[in-house]
Amino acid sequence: MTLQHLTAADDLRAFVDRFDTFLLDMDGVLWQGSDIIDGARETLAQFRAMGKRLIFVTNNSTKSRDSYVEKLTKLGFTGVTADEIFGSSYATACYFTTIDFPKDKLIYVMGQQGIVDEFTAQGFQTCGLEDQGAVFHGIDELIAIQPDERIGAVVCGFDGYLNYTKLAKAHTYLQDPEVLFIATNADSQYPVSGRTFPGTGALFQPLITSTGRQPTVIGKPHATMLDVIVATHHLDPHRTCMVGDRLDTDIAFGRHGGCATLLVLSGVTREDQVPSAPEDMRPDYIVPSLGAFQDVL
Repeated sequence: MTLQHLTAADDLRAFVDRFDTFLLDMDGVLWQGSDIIDGARETLAQFRAMGKRLIFVTNNSTKSRDSYVEKLTKLGFTGVTADEIFGSSYATACYFTTIDFPKDKLIYVMGQQGIVDEFTAQGFQTCGLEDQGAVFHGIDELIAIQPDERIGAVVCGFDGYLNYTKLAKAHTYLQDPEVLFIATNADSQYPVSGRTFPGTGALFQPLITSTGRQPTVIGKPHATMLDVIVATHHLDPHRTCMVGDRLDTDIAFGRHGGCATLLVLSGVTREDQVPSAPEDMRPDYIVPSLGAFQDVL
């Protein structure tokens, strides 16, 4: 499909009519930092009034679905339910369900509460949060870290409490080839207020180096997350559009899953970056922001 810039009112209306479901990234699409994107709330309310299905998709693993419902509601986005939220933590927990991971095995979490909440909700047992405040004092502590046959998987998400003890335990458990190595996402950078900081992909890189293993990655742009969404909501990818502000995650995610893609220019990506992007990262449509729809629907 030839890239289409949506500017005329007729084109904007025709675009919305083509789709039953919109997959929506949040940061850069609905808000930027602490500021709501102008018109985003009104546009989504209009989408709902037209009977469109909205699914919010994020690689952030630190929050549970209920936390996102609370946040979206406080920000004035109406009608949001937990079933509409697909964070990488929830998608990862769903993935464990699809592979029939044994409920009697422990999952070592190198991450935060959001991951634990979603795994617990699916009936899985986790450990690892007890190591958040650990301070490494010396070699005797390493000797005390031993393989544990109860551990069936190591799951890595964003971890603001990352420390050497966590890395040492995860490394030890991953020496067993039967222990799964899973990452909620592989974002190398975490954008905040126009700057970037290390993302989840940078945080689990030491384990790749120390173990020689590569994790199975669940979140955008990998197809695993979209497979879970499609299976859960019985979506038709041809009537689904992924809306995002990043080429390498959002747009590639939609393209890999056979969905149409809409790039909004209210976040990370600039329009002049699109022509030089790899083919599987180029959007089908471009719009300045979701606010472009509010006055024409």
